[in-house]
Amino acid sequence: MLKNMLKATVFATTMAVAAGAFYTPAFAESVYNRGTAAESESVDPHKTSTVYEANVLRDLFQGLVMQDEKANLIPGAAESWTVSDDGTVYTFKLRKDGMWSDGSPVTADDFVYAFHRLEDPATGAEYASMLYPVKGAEDVNTKKGKPEDMGVKAIDASTLEVTLKAPTPYFLEMLTHQATYPVSKASIEKLGADWIKPGKLVSNGAYTLAEWVPNDHMKLVKNPKFWDAATVKFDVVNYIPTEDRSSAMKRFEAGELDSYDDLPTEQLADLKTKFGDQIHVGPYLGTYYYAIKTDKAPWNNPELRTAISMAIDRDFIAEKVWQNSMLPGYSMVPPGIEGYTPAMAKYADMPQIDREDAAKKILEKLGYTPEHPLKMEIRYNTSENHKNTAVAIQEQLKPLGVDVTLLNTDTKTHYSFLEQKGDYDVARAAWIADYKDPETFLGITRKASGNNYSNYNSPAYEAAMDKAAAAGGKPEERMKDLSEAERILIDDVGQIPLLYYSYHDIVSSKLHGFVDNVMDIHPSRFVSKD
Repeated sequence: MLKNMLKATVFATTMAVAAGAFYTPAFAESVYNRGTAAESESVDPHKTSTVYEANVLRDLFQGLVMQDEKANLIPGAAESWTVSDDGTVYTFKLRKDGMWSDGSPVTADDFVYAFHRLEDPATGAEYASMLYPVKGAEDVNTKKGKPEDMGVKAIDASTLEVTLKAPTPYFLEMLTHQATYPVSKASIEKLGADWIKPGKLVSNGAYTLAEWVPNDHMKLVKNPKFWDAATVKFDVVNYIPTEDRSSAMKRFEAGELDSYDDLPTEQLADLKTKFGDQIHVGPYLGTYYYAIKTDKAPWNNPELRTAISMAIDRDFIAEKVWQNSMLPGYSMVPPGIEGYTPAMAKYADMPQIDREDAAKKILEKLGYTPEHPLKMEIRYNTSENHKNTAVAIQEQLKPLGVDVTLLNTDTKTHYSFLEQKGDYDVARAAWIADYKDPETFLGITRKASGNNYSNYNSPAYEAAMDKAAAAGGKPEERMKDLSEAERILIDDVGQIPLLYYSYHDIVSSKLHGFVDNVMDIHPSRFVSKD
């Protein structure tokens, strides 16, 4: 086995050196080698779901509004907008100089087409529910309505009108998400599935897609047709997937990566000593959780789900596995959203030993003991951090009569499996805020959400979320309603929240414009290098 491992290491190193040719520009180009912890599955804005894909798409496309280097809202493809007095009608004025990379103008019709495509059931968009606040969007997606009845209309080539079902306070922030980006109708109709291929992709962002060698690199080049191209510093951005965090640190040290979006947390103290201020760790609006198959026996028993959740020692995992770079989590919505109080699990303040005793009693009542253990499989995507978390939980549950096995796959395979509603027991997942509002964390567990990996289905929860949506024009009432909805979800253990995120980035001191923020968003167009 060791011999095979050594051979594999030599082969991988040789391939890395061979692939390194793309790092050296042919001319005096400015190049950003941007490390990422996972490979993108697609560059179709309507068929992506991960943070890794969002980072790439933020460089390739531009929505009506975007975020700057501090994650603040700024105009994007729309230079301005107005909102009706009742908060339901948004009118966007598009830029006159907004162009697709093929030189054709970006028009209001492009957004109408994109919004219709997102909701078309044939598209299979995981984020179709993102636009459900738009009048008629949900009906289209659920085959109850027609696209032309959606509340999205091109008044003229540069004016887009969007009508909502009810006031939606987070609507503008929601439009920064890749699911709401425009796509080129002409390109899709001409090329079909090939429209997303390198050299063919027509986009409207700061960069275009030049190359994509799976599991090696994705090369983006500066888009001369971008309306603000004069301020874009990098000629080339190479996204370089490296799932092994330790290998990524070596590549960073060797100068092969200018930044990387994760860290092997068991090495955090040593990394801080070695790299100093190049290590960036801070609060991040995200929740690390385990999805649990709520529609599959025996996991369809809320009592059993409660026992498993209670028995997990989150303090140990945060301190020992994540080296205090994460915080113990007992709610789906993390702290930090203004005006909102998360609904914590009722056992959050219990001493760990008391929680374990209570969990043991539930398990024994259900017939599970060390002599007659409950079989439980945890799926997780490739990462030392995720593996160490799963191993810690495996050891914590064993004395209580839970026999845990682990199954690891690469990130692309892992999330594809969850999105396709594969058969599993428990699976590692995470949710990073798409916008600064509790709904982004609670909406993923709604019945219709493509991100509802647990297949959680509660009429009480749906009703509570609908009530909150109806209170859109009354912020305090809405936040209270959302908290009551979260209480139902947490008491049901529709998901098992484990930790609240911090971002873990390593950033070369030569980079500028890579500004720490709670969304961990860093558009390449705002970054430069000495």
